[in-house]
Amino acid sequence: MRTSRAAGGALLLSCAGLLLTGCGLEPSTAYVPDAAPGSIRPVEGAEGTEVRVTSKNFTEQLILGKIGVLAVQAAGFETEDITNVPGSQPVRELMLSGDADLTFEYTGTAWLTYLGRAEGIPDQQEQWRAVYEEDLGNGLTWGAPAALNNTYAMAVRSEYAEANDLATVSDIADLPVAERTFCVESEFNSRSDGMTPLLAHYGLDRGSEVPEGNIGIYDTGAIYSATDDGECNFGEVFSTDGRIPALDLTVLEDDRQFFPAYNAAPVFSTELLDEFPALEQVLEPIAAALTDDVMQELNRQVDVEGRDPADVAYEWMISEGFIVEP
Repeated sequence: MRTSRAAGGALLLSCAGLLLTGCGLEPSTAYVPDAAPGSIRPVEGAEGTEVRVTSKNFTEQLILGKIGVLAVQAAGFETEDITNVPGSQPVRELMLSGDADLTFEYTGTAWLTYLGRAEGIPDQQEQWRAVYEEDLGNGLTWGAPAALNNTYAMAVRSEYAEANDLATVSDIADLPVAERTFCVESEFNSRSDGMTPLLAHYGLDRGSEVPEGNIGIYDTGAIYSATDDGECNFGEVFSTDGRIPALDLTVLEDDRQFFPAYNAAPVFSTELLDEFPALEQVLEPIAAALTDDVMQELNRQVDVEGRDPADVAYEWMISEGFIVEP
């Protein structure tokens, strides 16, 4: 029978809090609105068992973390909310050490960053399967992946896309050289799976078919507004960012599958899942409902409207019928 490891969790949470303070960020609170089970049904034997839910500290992860907290509570478990941890590696260490039991993680992040593989796998199901099989040996079990794939993408102003019949990254090659202008962040501009190999993958030579003067380097957040303002025609974005719908940008299909898959999926402590296998079924329909469009809208409510991630998660869970108001 699992027992609460509150002391170890509290120590790591305290360390995480210090890191948050050092980064100038406010630590997460354990706030989520009160809810009652909807389509989520209580798991037999859950009462009195604590599940520690963690997440990273950016908008999408905070929303997913609060979704996890709400789901676990609705299933009848006690929860410790240790979301808003600064950085991927600290979250990974919490999961590997057994001081956290549940998180939402990205397949590409696990494969490339945690497991040290040189190249991602563009096929989303194959990438999930590879990570699932590898992480079993680390005491972690990946649940079914969400449709949401928070990978790199190229976005364009919707009116420009419509006027030039742009739907895929391949379509960029049909434009005149002068129109092939890009806004990218410095890391993407230089990384081995970034701008130069992307162009080569799509048959465009950097320097001749895309001159250096056509590529502008921007801070990550500035790319969205620069693309919207027409400072470039194509901006490097993250596919589930809430600013995409807010600015009416169109994401081009990666039709030659250059970018790795970064599908989000619930990741469980295998120890926890061995005792409560039904918990995986609690999260499965939630993951299935999380699409790129859904996540863009949830992120938009936080990043554009300034709403609390817990409230956004709560209202979405209610709208899907997973929980109900008490």
